[in-house]
Amino acid sequence: MSTAVYSIRLESDVRRMMDEMSEVDWQAEIREMVESMVRDKKKKRLLDRAEARWKEQVDSAEGAASMIREDRDAGAR
Repeated sequence: MSTAVYSIRLESDVRRMMDEMSEVDWQAEIREMVESMVRDKKKKRLLDRAEARWKEQVDSAEGAASMIREDRDAGAR
């Protein structure tokens, strides 16, 4: 797995508080949080796209069963 560096700026007082909590592995904590957030946002984006496509679908007065039957019958000929 390759990695990349992404740096952020923090307020000085926040950084000082982090330094006071030396028992916390900040790199691991932040990496885990970012990875989780990215996965969640990607899922949401995919779900939003799927929902938009679903809403674009045209309702059929015939219903799905009759459409499937028609396609199946056409293939049997």
